[in-house]
Amino acid sequence: MMKRMTERKCIFLSSVQKDLQDERRAIKEFIEGDALLRRYFEVFLFEDLPASDRKADDVYLEEVARCDAYVGIFGNEYGSEDAEGISPTEREFDLATVKGKPRFVFIRGMEDKDRHPKTLRLIRKAGSQLIRRRFAGIPDLNSALYAALVEHMERSGDLRTLPFDASACPRATLDDLPREKIVWFLEAAKRERNYALSTGTSREKTLVHLNLLDGGRPTYAAILLFGENPQRFLPTSEVKCLHFHSTEIRKPIPSYQIFKGTVFQLVDQAVDFVLSKVARSVGTREEGPQAPITYEFPKQVVSEAIVNAIAHRDYSSNASVQVMLFADRLEVWNPGELPPTLTPERLRGPHASIPRNPLIAEPLYLTHYVEKAGTGTLDMIDQCGAAGIPEPDFEQRGGQFVVTIWRDWLTADVIASLGLNDRQKRALIHLRTAGRMGNTEYQSLLGVAKRTAHRDLTDLVEKGVLERIGTTGKGTIYVLRNRATKGPNGSSAVTKGKGPQRGQRGHRDEAIKNIREAIELYLEPVEDEHILSGNSEIIELAV
Repeated sequence: MMKRMTERKCIFLSSVQKDLQDERRAIKEFIEGDALLRRYFEVFLFEDLPASDRKADDVYLEEVARCDAYVGIFGNEYGSEDAEGISPTEREFDLATVKGKPRFVFIRGMEDKDRHPKTLRLIRKAGSQLIRRRFAGIPDLNSALYAALVEHMERSGDLRTLPFDASACPRATLDDLPREKIVWFLEAAKRERNYALSTGTSREKTLVHLNLLDGGRPTYAAILLFGENPQRFLPTSEVKCLHFHSTEIRKPIPSYQIFKGTVFQLVDQAVDFVLSKVARSVGTREEGPQAPITYEFPKQVVSEAIVNAIAHRDYSSNASVQVMLFADRLEVWNPGELPPTLTPERLRGPHASIPRNPLIAEPLYLTHYVEKAGTGTLDMIDQCGAAGIPEPDFEQRGGQFVVTIWRDWLTADVIASLGLNDRQKRALIHLRTAGRMGNTEYQSLLGVAKRTAHRDLTDLVEKGVLERIGTTGKGTIYVLRNRATKGPNGSSAVTKGKGPQRGQRGHRDEAIKNIREAIELYLEPVEDEHILSGNSEIIELAV
């Protein structure tokens, strides 16, 4: 139960402004964006004050005396010095000490060789009075500050219930965290981010360094990250993956998997599920020993959507993350809501990273599963555009945050705008799974005459929906064009016309070129146009 709060406490943020401007602003945004911390704290930044004729030294020292907690960030620079050779940063630290303020000191960087001599002296002074933490970047700083403030609120009685990921997991012990999973993490973190701890670091020291112990007991975050069986403690932390052949949820479900394991395993399993169900093409080995694989969705986009759902979900919810693949889209459902400072629209522009579970997000960052820089959704948008599919949609549906990735540009709204007849719409559904169609197959599938089939297919080509491959006759096949537009919740870039818009032809032409090469290299001449079959190593289409 949380203590009722009458007013927020003020944190005075002390540092050399020019040297640590990004860190200062990031801390303020982090605290203001965190669901727990913003209820208890506000941040004072000197640069946010309006212009005044008061002496700056008097203002910031008054604020130190007035504040409820002091946070010092020390970098390389010492700052300007007064007549006695003392910088404002050191004056602030000394006054906070005299006034008995709770002090939290963070040192940027692991090396001291480039620091100003007086900065080194200040660091040693702080170290002789309190525990200081070093950080390599803003994600490290946010994580360490979060843990320090939560611990402070517990000691002060302001917080009697820890946030989810920092709370001890009932009945869990260190024996529930296998040593091999810790070693795997340390190896990955060293390889991906040059993490400071070696693979020989003990389990306990690793957990302490990651702030994953509460009174010596594993936290929920520790269990989710490194547990032997996380779902024994958190049953709904599993991920449900479903594959539907239609565009709606219908039973029976053709493929339904429930994955269990650590957050790392859940991400890997869910991504593999999706990629195993979508179209993919295998290139040649000219560029290396491994033949490159290109998926219908960019792999990075699928990974980003899934890892964000698992990392940022509300673990107090009885719902699970759901990954649902439909004939026209992929949906990733995340139990929880966006932070108040973010909206689905703001995710399409530069924004701060505000993790719901920072103690879970930090190890995911260290192993390169996430970036923690607020760029994930922007990268998804860019990569979808480069792949010739619509931008993803971001929606808040009640208590669920939903990311939708469209399988191609032919969304329901686009199809409706094209004025297609029922035969043509049915043909598009068939083409999404079959990948290609000839005139004879169109006749057989839809029960029409050859002339009608020709007229319908020609209309689809003229409207830019299909691409004709081959010369007139039985050697001609039709494939879906590939061009990028906004998703249904964005502004559509589709117009009725004869082909893709300028600038969007690259991926379409490349795809068509690959199909032509595959047909030329791997298909024998055929008498009947609807019996074409490709080599599975070159073109593998989802069914």
